[in-house]
Amino acid sequence: MTTPRAQEGATPSASDAGGGWVRSPAQAAAALVSVVCLVAAFVFSRAELVLIAAPLLIAALVDRSRRPSAGAAVDLAVEIADPAEGTTSAVTAILSAEIERESAADALHLRLATVDRPPFDAVLAPRSAAPLRLGIAVGHSGPQRILTAEARAIGADASWAGDPDASGSPTEVQRIVRPVPVPLRSLPLPARLVGLTGQHVSVRPGDGGEFRDVDRYRAGDRLRRIDWKATARRGQRPGELYVRRTTATSDAAVHLVLDARDDLPGEVADWAVPYPRPGLRSLDIAREAAASLAAAYAGMADRVGFDDLADAARALPPRSGTRHRQAVLRAIETTAARGSVTDRIRVPRLAPGALVYVLSTFLDEQPVRLALAWRAAGHRVIAVDVLPPLATADLPSRDRIALRLVLAERDVRFERLRVSGAERLQWASAERDVQLRRLAAPQRRATSGRPA
Repeated sequence: MTTPRAQEGATPSASDAGGGWVRSPAQAAAALVSVVCLVAAFVFSRAELVLIAAPLLIAALVDRSRRPSAGAAVDLAVEIADPAEGTTSAVTAILSAEIERESAADALHLRLATVDRPPFDAVLAPRSAAPLRLGIAVGHSGPQRILTAEARAIGADASWAGDPDASGSPTEVQRIVRPVPVPLRSLPLPARLVGLTGQHVSVRPGDGGEFRDVDRYRAGDRLRRIDWKATARRGQRPGELYVRRTTATSDAAVHLVLDARDDLPGEVADWAVPYPRPGLRSLDIAREAAASLAAAYAGMADRVGFDDLADAARALPPRSGTRHRQAVLRAIETTAARGSVTDRIRVPRLAPGALVYVLSTFLDEQPVRLALAWRAAGHRVIAVDVLPPLATADLPSRDRIALRLVLAERDVRFERLRVSGAERLQWASAERDVQLRRLAAPQRRATSGRPA
């Protein structure tokens, strides 16, 4: 169990003579109705209206004199039971709300806001609010606010209530949900491997790779590579030796460029609303794709780098090793939508001969411009489409026409990338493994690294 730190505001003490209490609308409404009834009884000579006004007026006067003497501070504490590591599921939140003992509060008003839900109000007895168990559905990866809670005390007959301005900041619980990596069977490689270590077979002669050929012994060849059977079979002169040659193993430089400037749900009607309906979003797909690719390439001892188009300060150069792998995965899981569109003035520089994955929805020109620049520099570029499957059932006809234009411009961008030599990968597609197998084919890899 983890107890997040609550943001504590100024709390009135018990010696403040009822500090933190304000009149509730119920007290003002009772006084107003009683005055209106008395005036109507005098004007229209209706004595029965006095029978309605008298109890309300007496109740308002009594409630006015029953202002609580103690403060209205409410102490909130939240405990979150974390789900299994690497999963997004429901979590249990235990909320405890305690009112000052000297306070004569009859109820507690809670305002709660959870993931992807608008705030909702609940009025509970003080005993029911300590503790209160909440089941919260967590369906997204990345940093998110699990729960926001505000509380105020309600006095007798709801005539007095805690002052919201004096109750301090609300209690917020935030967490980072790690994306679940998907095992990948096929991995595309750059057009040329320039590293000296790794598990990929290169075309250069060296140690550690597959059999290359049998040739005469030259200066610098290791004695343990002498093939005595080939020497006995091919040797023509005394002292003529033959050695077995192999190819060297190399590593690949892979750069993951994630476009975190927006986070779009599958429901197109929710693109502009503050609380979209639950469902898969583009950044969920992007985090899953980036984490899967980073884990797969790091497992092959390749050098993996990361860059966020929304924040240049979060860039990580391609490196290998366990610590760097954890740093890349941490950068991926902490990626969140920035909410504003920013332009990169300079194209980020990459390692020579790197394989570049551009993970974006490609709804604007910036990722396309960067991808074309990297293709012109000789890098192999794979455009990873992270736009979720779109649902347009709730769209009016005017918005559907606008969506067609947006998708048509998006198709034009993908065509420009294809003409330049960049390749496309739809991560949310059911044929993702087939696309990866096609991209990893040697005949595709031999020609994809040439500049357009």
